[in-house]
Amino acid sequence: MALMITSECINCDVCEPECPNEAISMGPEYYVIDPLKCTECVGHFDEPQCAQICPVECIPLNPDYRETQDELLEKFNLLQLTKQKAAV
Repeated sequence: MALMITSECINCDVCEPECPNEAISMGPEYYVIDPLKCTECVGHFDEPQCAQICPVECIPLNPDYRETQDELLEKFNLLQLTKQKAAV
C-alpha cells in the first residue's frame, strides 16, 4: 500500500526530505503523498522513513492503494528505471 498524510499534519517539513522517491510534496493545506511514487520505502529502507520521523504520527497506510510487497518492489524498480532514463 502507498502511505497517506492525514489532516493532522502540522507542516513541520521533516517528511519531505526523507522520501527517497520524492513522493511527498506540499498540498493545498498540508503535505501529501503521491501514491504512484510511494513504495513505503521498499527498495530503499526496511521501514517507511516518513512515518518513522513524523512527530504527530499522521502517516498511515492509504486504503485506496492496496499493494503487496512484490508490487511495491516492482513500482520501486520502475521508478528507478524512469530516473535513469531521465538522467541520460
